[in-house]
Amino acid sequence: MGCNTMAKDILVVENLKKYFPTKKKGLYVKAVDGISFTVREGETLGLVGESGSGKSTTAYNVIGMYGVTAGKIYFKGVDISGDAGKRPLSLKKDLQMVFQDPGTSLNPQRTIGQILALPLKVHKIPGEGERLEDRLIQLLETVELPPEYIYKYPRSIGGGERQMVAIARALATNPSFVVLDEPTSALDVSVQAKIINMLIRLQKQFNLSYLFITHDLSLMRNLATRVAIMYLGKIAEIAPAVDFFRSPKHPYTQMLLSSIPVISGAEEEMKPKKVPSRGEIPSPVNVPPGCGFHPRCPMARQICLEVDPIMVETIPDHFVRCHLFAGAAEAREVVGA
Repeated sequence: MGCNTMAKDILVVENLKKYFPTKKKGLYVKAVDGISFTVREGETLGLVGESGSGKSTTAYNVIGMYGVTAGKIYFKGVDISGDAGKRPLSLKKDLQMVFQDPGTSLNPQRTIGQILALPLKVHKIPGEGERLEDRLIQLLETVELPPEYIYKYPRSIGGGERQMVAIARALATNPSFVVLDEPTSALDVSVQAKIINMLIRLQKQFNLSYLFITHDLSLMRNLATRVAIMYLGKIAEIAPAVDFFRSPKHPYTQMLLSSIPVISGAEEEMKPKKVPSRGEIPSPVNVPPGCGFHPRCPMARQICLEVDPIMVETIPDHFVRCHLFAGAAEAREVVGA
């Protein structure tokens, strides 16, 4: 997908931090540790990372399930980083989420019709003169489910169909922004492609903006407009998807991309040179000094052990947080002088 740098920012995250206290006094889990990014109108930003990288915590901060420890979150220019419980109903209507496991996010004691009707009643949709049942049927048809599913219970349908219901529930309030937290990871491979194609169609149909949380980097190649890689609570690299897969900069990104399975020689040629994967992601309670990736990085230098790098723009709209590119910003300034 192409990257439209002229589009307006619908979501702006500035130096976001989310720390959780541990049982030991003075120690915190630094789940999200000072990240900044934007999501533009009509685009999909893929936020990718291993388990424990902080990507889902970021999603929960954006949606308001967690309050922030520090930093700011702006949605359509409005500061939403305060008490999540005080967010206006109109904002909650415009900002929705699809969770990873529809088996736990859908109330098993309610019919699908009742599940879809709840947000409609809360937000007083449909308007006067419209029938609730007509709106419910329309929602089901939007996600390619038949009208009679109104009377079914979540337990009586398959996992893929449950996720379609969850997507329909998110669309019920006519949002402009949807957070997708690993929406296909709990599904069979045969169903994943159908869900992804549906999300792409719905984005075009309703002009939606997506923040797509995933651990599956290969999924982002044909879905994301831009890709951001998280590691140990920080963003390591963020770039347009085309540039990201063609010319990854950060050693961690190269490590991830070089380990993606491929099925053709052309795909193999596109992969970066094999970067050996070593070690495990450290605990966010005991973050290594300097660059958090240095214990696993084959290119680590002394400065990496001592100084946490800052994010620099290597080429337009392609940012990387690595000492190997520390002079990139200065070099660009000289070239442009």
